[in-house]
Amino acid sequence: MDAAAKPSPPTAAVVIRDTVQWLERAVIGLNLCPFAKGVHAKGLIHYAVTPADDPAGVLAALRSELAALDTLSAQQRDTTLLLLANCLQDFLDFNDFLGDAEALLEDMGLAGTLQIASFHPRYQFAGTAPDDMGNCSNRAPYPCLHLLREESLDRAVATFPEPQSIFERNIQVLEALGMPGWQTLDVGPSPPGAR
Repeated sequence: MDAAAKPSPPTAAVVIRDTVQWLERAVIGLNLCPFAKGVHAKGLIHYAVTPADDPAGVLAALRSELAALDTLSAQQRDTTLLLLANCLQDFLDFNDFLGDAEALLEDMGLAGTLQIASFHPRYQFAGTAPDDMGNCSNRAPYPCLHLLREESLDRAVATFPEPQSIFERNIQVLEALGMPGWQTLDVGPSPPGAR
Protein backbone atom coordinates (compact mmCIF):
# COMPACT_ATOMS: atom_id res chain seq x y z
CA MET A 1 0.00 0.00 0.00
CA ASP A 2 1.27 3.45 -0.88
CA ALA A 3 2.46 5.25 2.29
CA ALA A 4 1.11 8.52 0.90
CA ALA A 5 -2.38 7.09 0.37
CA LYS A 6 -5.17 8.97 2.05
CA PRO A 7 -6.79 7.26 5.02
CA SER A 8 -10.15 5.72 4.27
CA PRO A 9 -13.06 8.00 5.06
CA PRO A 10 -15.02 7.33 8.24
CA THR A 11 -18.04 5.10 8.00
CA ALA A 12 -21.51 6.61 8.17
CA ALA A 13 -21.94 5.09 11.64
CA VAL A 14 -18.80 6.86 12.90
CA VAL A 15 -19.84 10.18 11.36
CA ILE A 16 -23.26 9.95 13.02
CA ARG A 17 -21.78 8.88 16.36
CA ASP A 18 -19.32 11.82 16.33
CA THR A 19 -22.11 14.22 15.37
CA VAL A 20 -24.45 12.99 18.12
CA GLN A 21 -21.61 13.34 20.62
CA TRP A 22 -21.03 16.95 19.45
CA LEU A 23 -24.77 17.64 19.67
CA GLU A 24 -25.06 16.23 23.20
CA ARG A 25 -21.84 17.67 24.64
CA ALA A 26 -21.60 21.06 22.91
CA VAL A 27 -24.91 22.13 21.36
CA ILE A 28 -27.11 20.75 24.16
CA GLY A 29 -24.49 20.47 26.89
CA LEU A 30 -23.48 24.13 26.62
CA ASN A 31 -27.05 25.13 25.66
CA LEU A 32 -25.77 26.75 22.44
CA CYS A 33 -29.18 26.05 20.91
CA PRO A 34 -32.01 25.97 23.45
CA PHE A 35 -34.27 24.32 20.86
CA ALA A 36 -32.08 21.26 20.19
CA LYS A 37 -32.74 19.28 23.36
CA GLY A 38 -36.45 18.69 22.71
CA VAL A 39 -36.12 17.40 19.14
CA HIS A 40 -33.12 15.26 20.12
CA ALA A 41 -34.95 13.73 23.11
CA LYS A 42 -37.99 12.96 20.92
CA GLY A 43 -35.85 11.34 18.20
CA LEU A 44 -36.99 13.85 15.58
CA ILE A 45 -33.53 14.58 14.13
CA HIS A 46 -32.63 12.68 10.97
CA TYR A 47 -28.91 12.12 10.35
CA ALA A 48 -27.99 11.65 6.69
CA VAL A 49 -24.39 10.98 5.67
CA THR A 50 -23.61 11.52 2.01
CA PRO A 51 -20.72 9.62 0.43
CA ALA A 52 -20.47 12.37 -2.21
CA ASP A 53 -16.96 13.58 -2.87
CA ASP A 54 -17.83 16.54 -5.09
CA PRO A 55 -20.23 19.50 -4.83
CA ALA A 56 -22.57 18.11 -7.51
CA GLY A 57 -23.02 14.94 -5.46
CA VAL A 58 -23.65 16.98 -2.31
CA LEU A 59 -26.30 19.01 -4.16
CA ALA A 60 -28.02 15.79 -5.27
CA ALA A 61 -28.03 14.52 -1.66
CA LEU A 62 -29.30 17.90 -0.47
CA ARG A 63 -32.14 17.84 -3.01
CA SER A 64 -33.16 14.38 -1.79
CA GLU A 65 -33.05 15.34 1.90
CA LEU A 66 -34.95 18.61 1.36
CA ALA A 67 -37.67 16.73 -0.54
CA ALA A 68 -37.90 14.06 2.17
CA LEU A 69 -38.15 16.62 4.97
CA ASP A 70 -40.84 18.54 3.09
CA THR A 71 -42.83 15.34 2.49
CA LEU A 72 -42.79 14.13 6.11
CA SER A 73 -44.66 15.71 8.99
CA ALA A 74 -42.79 17.45 11.82
CA GLN A 75 -44.00 14.66 14.10
CA GLN A 76 -42.12 12.16 11.94
CA ARG A 77 -39.00 14.23 11.26
CA ASP A 78 -38.55 17.76 12.53
CA THR A 79 -35.08 18.47 11.21
CA THR A 80 -32.24 16.91 9.21
CA LEU A 81 -28.47 17.08 9.56
CA LEU A 82 -26.83 16.32 6.21
CA LEU A 83 -23.23 15.36 7.01
CA LEU A 84 -20.41 15.64 4.49
CA ALA A 85 -17.51 13.39 5.45
CA ASN A 86 -15.83 13.35 2.02
CA CYS A 87 -16.36 16.78 0.52
CA LEU A 88 -16.00 20.53 1.16
CA GLN A 89 -13.46 20.10 3.94
CA ASP A 90 -12.02 23.53 3.11
CA PHE A 91 -14.17 26.14 4.83
CA LEU A 92 -13.95 28.70 2.01
CA ASP A 93 -15.10 26.09 -0.52
CA PHE A 94 -17.92 25.10 1.85
CA ASN A 95 -18.90 28.74 2.34
CA ASP A 96 -18.99 29.27 -1.44
CA PHE A 97 -21.13 26.15 -1.82
CA LEU A 98 -23.80 27.61 0.47
CA GLY A 99 -24.90 29.91 -2.36
CA ASP A 100 -25.63 26.83 -4.50
CA ALA A 101 -27.50 25.26 -1.60
CA GLU A 102 -29.69 28.36 -1.19
CA ALA A 103 -30.30 28.46 -4.96
CA LEU A 104 -31.46 24.84 -4.82
CA LEU A 105 -33.85 25.67 -1.99
CA GLU A 106 -35.31 28.46 -4.16
CA ASP A 107 -35.47 26.25 -7.28
CA MET A 108 -37.39 23.61 -5.33
CA GLY A 109 -39.90 26.22 -4.16
CA LEU A 110 -39.06 25.53 -0.51
CA ALA A 111 -37.72 28.94 0.53
CA GLY A 112 -39.99 30.16 3.32
CA THR A 113 -40.86 26.56 4.22
CA LEU A 114 -37.39 25.18 4.93
CA GLN A 115 -34.07 26.85 5.59
CA ILE A 116 -30.46 25.73 5.67
CA ALA A 117 -28.05 26.48 8.51
CA SER A 118 -24.38 25.58 8.23
CA PHE A 119 -21.70 24.09 10.49
CA HIS A 120 -18.09 23.23 9.69
CA PRO A 121 -15.02 22.07 11.63
CA ARG A 122 -13.20 25.27 10.61
CA TYR A 123 -16.18 27.64 10.70
CA GLN A 124 -15.13 31.28 10.85
CA PHE A 125 -17.47 34.24 11.06
CA ALA A 126 -16.54 37.23 8.89
CA GLY A 127 -14.27 39.67 10.69
CA THR A 128 -13.01 37.15 13.26
CA ALA A 129 -9.66 35.46 13.75
CA PRO A 130 -9.53 31.67 13.17
CA ASP A 131 -8.99 31.05 16.91
CA ASP A 132 -11.86 33.32 18.03
CA MET A 133 -13.93 31.24 20.46
CA GLY A 134 -17.20 32.55 19.00
CA ASN A 135 -16.51 30.50 15.88
CA CYS A 136 -16.99 27.34 17.95
CA SER A 137 -20.74 28.03 18.08
CA ASN A 138 -20.86 26.86 14.45
CA ARG A 139 -18.11 24.24 14.55
CA ALA A 140 -19.12 20.61 14.09
CA PRO A 141 -16.98 17.51 13.59
CA TYR A 142 -17.83 17.39 9.86
CA PRO A 143 -19.22 19.89 7.34
CA CYS A 144 -22.95 19.90 8.00
CA LEU A 145 -26.04 21.33 6.35
CA HIS A 146 -28.81 21.66 8.92
CA LEU A 147 -32.24 21.59 7.29
CA LEU A 148 -34.87 23.28 9.42
CA ARG A 149 -38.61 23.85 9.14
CA GLU A 150 -39.48 27.55 9.26
CA GLU A 151 -42.70 26.69 11.11
CA SER A 152 -40.87 24.75 13.84
CA LEU A 153 -38.28 27.48 14.17
CA ASP A 154 -40.95 30.19 14.47
CA ARG A 155 -42.78 28.15 17.12
CA ALA A 156 -39.58 27.57 19.13
CA VAL A 157 -38.51 31.21 18.95
CA ALA A 158 -41.97 32.35 20.07
CA THR A 159 -41.59 30.40 23.31
CA PHE A 160 -38.11 31.74 24.05
CA PRO A 161 -37.75 35.13 25.74
CA GLU A 162 -35.40 37.42 23.81
CA PRO A 163 -34.21 34.95 21.15
CA GLN A 164 -31.79 37.60 19.83
CA SER A 165 -29.79 37.14 23.05
CA ILE A 166 -28.86 33.53 22.20
CA PHE A 167 -25.85 34.48 20.06
CA GLU A 168 -24.46 36.92 22.63
CA ARG A 169 -24.89 34.36 25.40
CA ASN A 170 -23.13 31.72 23.31
CA ILE A 171 -20.14 34.00 22.79
CA GLN A 172 -19.92 34.61 26.55
CA VAL A 173 -20.16 30.88 27.34
CA LEU A 174 -17.54 29.94 24.76
CA GLU A 175 -15.12 32.69 25.76
CA ALA A 176 -15.42 31.63 29.41
CA LEU A 177 -14.81 28.01 28.37
CA GLY A 178 -11.75 28.85 26.29
CA MET A 179 -10.06 26.59 23.75
CA PRO A 180 -8.69 24.15 26.37
CA GLY A 181 -12.22 23.72 27.74
CA TRP A 182 -13.64 23.24 24.23
CA GLN A 183 -11.01 20.59 23.51
CA THR A 184 -11.89 18.68 26.69
CA LEU A 185 -15.44 18.29 25.35
CA ASP A 186 -13.94 15.95 22.72
CA VAL A 187 -16.38 16.98 20.00
CA GLY A 188 -14.17 16.55 16.95
CA PRO A 189 -14.09 13.73 14.41
CA SER A 190 -12.83 10.33 15.50
CA PRO A 191 -9.18 9.76 14.52
CA PRO A 192 -8.61 7.53 11.46
CA GLY A 193 -8.62 3.93 12.51
CA ALA A 194 -10.90 4.55 15.52
CA ARG A 195 -13.82 3.16 13.61
